[in-house]
This record gives sequence, structure tokens and C-alpha cells, in this order.
Amino acid sequence: MAWTWPTAAFFLFILACLVGMGVWERYRPGGDPRRGVLGLDTTRGDRLFITLLGSAFIFLAWLWAFGTPLWGGLIISAGWGFFVFKWV
Repeated sequence: MAWTWPTAAFFLFILACLVGMGVWERYRPGGDPRRGVLGLDTTRGDRLFITLLGSAFIFLAWLWAFGTPLWGGLIISAGWGFFVFKWV
């Protein structure tokens, strides 16, 4: 793997997500599982994991279908993240 600025930004983003989830849980506890449209009982951490995993597959599919630039994949991934945290 080539360590470039985009690679570092990717790992910093994941770190920021984890820190943000920790702060969110600290100031607004409530990690009780809830059942969403997919029929899964998920907590906030589960939804973050589903969002990150789904976004990875969205970006891979975008690269396969269209190549670069990745702005379309980013928009779809942001929509996926909103969907997961709102309804899953």
C-alpha cells in the first residue's frame, strides 16, 4: 500500500469517526439497540461499522463502473450513511 496524503486522510477520517462516536456517547448516552428497516438490532457503533463497510463497497463499485473522479461515489456514500443512521 502506498502511503500518500489521500491514504493518510482516509485513516484520519476513520479515527475522527471513532473519536466523534466516543464524544457523542459520552455527552448523550443511549447506545440501546434499535430495530430498523433491515430487521437488525443495531447500536450506534454497529451503524458506524455498517456505514463504513457499505461505503467501501460503494467506492469500489464506483471505481469499477466509472473510474475517477470519485465525487459521485462520495455523494452516494454520504446518502448511505444518512440512511443507515436514520433508518437502520
